Amino acid sequence: MTRTPFRTRTLGAAALVAAVALTGAACGKSGDSTNAGSGGGSSSSASKGGDTKSFSYKVNTAADLKGSPVWAKAKKTGKITIGVKADQPGLGFQDVGTKKYSGFDIEIARMVAADLGFAENQINYKTIDSAQREAALSGGQVDLYVGTYTINDERKKQVSFAGPYFVAGQDLLVQKSNSDITGPTTVKGKKVCSVEGSTPLQNISQKKYGATTSSFDKYSKCVNTLLSGQVDAVTTDDAILLGYAAQYPDKLKVVGKPFTKEPYGVGLKKGDTALQTAVDNAITAHEQSGDWKKAFEATLGKSGMTAPQPPAITEK
Repeated sequence: MTRTPFRTRTLGAAALVAAVALTGAACGKSGDSTNAGSGGGSSSSASKGGDTKSFSYKVNTAADLKGSPVWAKAKKTGKITIGVKADQPGLGFQDVGTKKYSGFDIEIARMVAADLGFAENQINYKTIDSAQREAALSGGQVDLYVGTYTINDERKKQVSFAGPYFVAGQDLLVQKSNSDITGPTTVKGKKVCSVEGSTPLQNISQKKYGATTSSFDKYSKCVNTLLSGQVDAVTTDDAILLGYAAQYPDKLKVVGKPFTKEPYGVGLKKGDTALQTAVDNAITAHEQSGDWKKAFEATLGKSGMTAPQPPAITEK
């Protein structure tokens, strides 16, 4: 395995137009959805995007997480800071014009925040790249992290997780005309890009695959090098790749041969069991109420994915 650095390239105007268009489509589904958790209060609803209406989640104003220093600090300031991604269509994406965030991960963040007692206008979203997630949680830069964050034992040495709330699988994104790459066993000698500090980069860097790997801090930069022909493939979770394939339907395709399981969890400060339990309860409540499925269909579902059954909670 060989790693090759790339210089950062910026997306062109066409890519930005496509990104904005997709973000508008991913902002929500017509109709309101109500939190199944306990407690009364106001509603948390995001702004409108395109021709869709955002979901609304009932805020649990009676929330009281005894024993959680992270929650206590957020409650005192009246704001909860949630780390997210900004360049993943359908999951966590920031509109370049409005600066609004949208996607399935953003909806999960809003559901959880509402159950913890925070309305939409009390959420401070903070874009954190993959390699900085553990440091951001441990150092208190963010209270929670919701952004395609795979639960694994190595990360659990530094942070705790709640969930999972979704299970993805690592796949490959290639140019639509590519017929050589049909799965992970066919990338020997090929140039494959992924993100620094990510599980997919670690996986594809294994000697058995024989790929020449490169990395950036954002997947959008990897996708740009694929579009320009500097790499042969981009690898990460299929949910992320489907968003990019939908963004460039005439140029890119997902191979469709997942070769790992990636359970997405909500990251939090290590050892905060009160917060972990509350987030687990919030995820379960919104799965049972139907919010989870509606949010999925309005975001990732637009890429052609069918809503799966939510995974069982394992982090307790």
